[in-house]
Amino acid sequence: MINKIKQDAQERMEKSVEALKSNLLKVRTGRAHPSLLSGISVDYYGAPTPLNQVANVVAEDARTLAITVFDRELAPKVEKAIMMSDLGLNPMSAGTIIRVPLPPLTEERRKDLVKIVRGEAEGGRVAIRNIRRDANGELKSLLKDKEISEDEDHKAQDEIQKITDAAVKKIDEVLASKEKELMEV
Repeated sequence: MINKIKQDAQERMEKSVEALKSNLLKVRTGRAHPSLLSGISVDYYGAPTPLNQVANVVAEDARTLAITVFDRELAPKVEKAIMMSDLGLNPMSAGTIIRVPLPPLTEERRKDLVKIVRGEAEGGRVAIRNIRRDANGELKSLLKDKEISEDEDHKAQDEIQKITDAAVKKIDEVLASKEKELMEV
């Protein structure tokens, strides 16, 4: 029972770290990356459809994304969806290929992005602490129901704390690498 609680907590913490990594991919650095446009949806025959299902997005070079639209009639809609997004990008259309140049980041914008990234990381830490609290709560209920001894409870809580510390360390490493990436000129 204790092993099941620890394993569940560890899996949930790993998922939290992965969720943080995927959220940080959407934060724009100086380099072009196809995941920047992953949150954009295009109106495709009346249904909002993710951009990657109606077009192929690739990084043409370090500062340009190239979008190849599968359906020629969709090109203006894709272009409009990118302009309407909160990314501040201005696409240029050439038939079925749309190029999106990324403007260089200013020092002030980089610092703002670092604040955003730190906020995301703190959200990840909070999620991990909540998972720890849930696991410890399950252990306390087992102790209350006399299914485990106090020694087993203390030992299991120590192990859950070690798992928590490892997950928080991973978050800190992800944060440090993203900050370094953002502050590169």
